Amino acid sequence: MLELIGESAKTSLGYFWKSGWAFVLGYLISSMIQAFVQKDKMVKYMGNPSLKSVGLSTLFGAISSSCSFAALAAGRNLFKKGAHFIPTLAFLFASTNLVIELGILIYIFLGWQFVVAEMIGGIVLIFITWILVKVTYPKKLVEEAKDHVEDEEEGEEGFNWKEKIKSKEGWYQVGHEFVMNWQMVWKEITIGFTIAGIMATFISEDTWKMFFLADQPDLFLKVLENALIGPIVAMLTFIGSMGNIPIATILASSGVAFAGIMAFIYSDLVVPPIVAVHKKYYGLKTALYIAGIFYLSIILTAMGMHYAFTAIGLIPENAKQVMNESPFQIDYTFWLNIVFAIVAMISIYLNRLLMKSGHHHGMMNMEGDSKVKTIVTYICIVYLVVGMVVQFA
Repeated sequence: MLELIGESAKTSLGYFWKSGWAFVLGYLISSMIQAFVQKDKMVKYMGNPSLKSVGLSTLFGAISSSCSFAALAAGRNLFKKGAHFIPTLAFLFASTNLVIELGILIYIFLGWQFVVAEMIGGIVLIFITWILVKVTYPKKLVEEAKDHVEDEEEGEEGFNWKEKIKSKEGWYQVGHEFVMNWQMVWKEITIGFTIAGIMATFISEDTWKMFFLADQPDLFLKVLENALIGPIVAMLTFIGSMGNIPIATILASSGVAFAGIMAFIYSDLVVPPIVAVHKKYYGLKTALYIAGIFYLSIILTAMGMHYAFTAIGLIPENAKQVMNESPFQIDYTFWLNIVFAIVAMISIYLNRLLMKSGHHHGMMNMEGDSKVKTIVTYICIVYLVVGMVVQFA
């Protein structure tokens, strides 16, 4: 048992090591966009359910933060200020599934085919959601949701991005946004990567094969079952897409169908903590409606991507195995981690300069950051420390 604990801790830390530079790069780009793009101006393009409005909302979401709970807060703020319900949903999905940092992470762990499926499938999913909501538009629920949302903090002051990008204060804010992004996601990442190491070590490949019918041929019923089960497994992890990617790698290496893996990855917005925040923001009925629409859209999209990629021969025969050999080597990952560790330290320093200047607004209130999540996070850290002590004892 102790040997298995040590092995799982080593695997978890190996996942961290392989993706550390990607997190820094992704959040640096995200922080620059957040600092230099004035988000309040988005609302005027999101006021109707037209396909153009949904498309622009998708673009706005893709250049926003990948933290699920930050996306929920931003979505509520936009909805309160006049964004239509449908573009708001498009914004939510894009800001958690079409962001740069997630694409980089998927490439590292799963390969380029999954990145392409994530990007194309994300757009398809939003289009399907648009159709489903237009057909079933719950006018009464939306009106109740508008009455339910609370006033957000005051909007940001106007600025000229060309001037701001040349100013030191603008770059101080980049550092501040970088630190805020990490403060919002580090717990999810720690929990997700620790769980991934535990699952890779303690749950046998045969278990996953039985659960997802992996030994059966990829006929319609198996693909459908995998697409249906993928989001349910994501719900059971209780964490977001960034923390779930290593787990997706385990599923892929266990023979889960492409549809099941993509459905698992797409399911960031149907996990229980997200539904709970939607309940607080919009009411229970609206929260369940949003989760139901996303769940149905995820299934249809995952199956569509499965058969489309099968038709053009892009289904990978084997999952990309990032842990086939020890990740702790002097290779490109080592040097990239060194470079981006320096970038991270510079960003932290810029944040400190902004804090000293007094021109910051502090951390936003994160609805999903509960005491339970904090306790679980520190349990994971203790587990990793104990595991590494056992590993090297």
